[in-house]
Amino acid sequence: MIYMDNAATTKLRPEVVRAMLPYMGNRYANPSGAYTFSKDVRKDVEDARKRLAETINAEPEEIYITSGGTESDNWALKMAAAEHRGGHIITTEIEHHAVLRACQNLERNGIRVTYVGTDEQGIVRLSEIQKAVRPDTFLISVMAANNEIGTIQPIEKIGEFAQSRKILFHTDAVQAYTNIDIDVKRMNIDMLSTSAHKLNGPKGTGFLYIRKDCLKTPMIHGGGQERGMRSGTENTAGIIGFAKAAQIAMANRDMRTSYEIKIRNYMTHRILNEIPFSRLNGHNSLRLPGNMNFSFQFVDGGTLIVMLDKQGICASAGSACSTGSKDPSHVLKAIGLPDELSFATVRFTINEDITKNEVDYVVNCLKKNIQELRDQSEDYKRFV
Repeated sequence: MIYMDNAATTKLRPEVVRAMLPYMGNRYANPSGAYTFSKDVRKDVEDARKRLAETINAEPEEIYITSGGTESDNWALKMAAAEHRGGHIITTEIEHHAVLRACQNLERNGIRVTYVGTDEQGIVRLSEIQKAVRPDTFLISVMAANNEIGTIQPIEKIGEFAQSRKILFHTDAVQAYTNIDIDVKRMNIDMLSTSAHKLNGPKGTGFLYIRKDCLKTPMIHGGGQERGMRSGTENTAGIIGFAKAAQIAMANRDMRTSYEIKIRNYMTHRILNEIPFSRLNGHNSLRLPGNMNFSFQFVDGGTLIVMLDKQGICASAGSACSTGSKDPSHVLKAIGLPDELSFATVRFTINEDITKNEVDYVVNCLKKNIQELRDQSEDYKRFV
């Protein structure tokens, strides 16, 4: 199997598994207990929180463990709305559904939302955000990098602007975290969402960074865990595994991302030069290291995914959260792609384990499959 869907999820690193195992066995104590057995586990959880904080230049008490990106996004937006009781949010048309649907829910409860567009490469213009600001704007939420087309957004400039206007700034960094440099202090980020399973960590674990003294509305009420903000017995093994995965990802980031960019560019060059009527969606260089999103004219992307699967290749037609949807991708629609090209799209997201030989196999399979599908297409026959 050649796995090229790392934006959907990643495999657990062996080191992460080894770090988690003790907390599924002998170190099973509830961290909230008063005895030494629990206190030792509590110390391990707090050490993990400290390591996670260091990855974004935050303080440990600003890191709130969650179940992942969706919960973190929802909490950030709904907490900001709850503390402002009305008003206006600015976000973008290409956000993850965790943000978009949370905003739609808030609109039903009286919050006004402006959905800012992007250019044809999926980059949000700061000038558009500036124009959208109103006197009652209390939150700007812009993802750090897009999960479908990989475009990296100018979050430092947006954060600087938001801070100058005393507007809260949230970023969904689920795809960007440990893949690009993020410094919450330098970038004036008030809230930031992450998810462990995007960086070889466990599913069901993430964190929401909330700047100290920023907002104080609890996500879950109960026993007072996470400093009273998100009650519930801690997922100790998940927290330990997340911190280990993040630590590894940060330690080898430069070497890893440099290799991924090299392989990504090689694969992109082959596809665009050897497969006619193909296009790369998103920005050529301002994109996540391992992300490639292609549209192949006169081809059904879903059928192509099935053909690749039979050849041992895992890829996707877009966001894993939208698999099975009959509607075109909202991201591709936002960058102006017509429906016929949106439905002809395949996303490949690689990691540092992918080899050049594997890329050659994938591209050769693509060429064969696409030609086979086009030979059956009446539109293609008329066109050529």
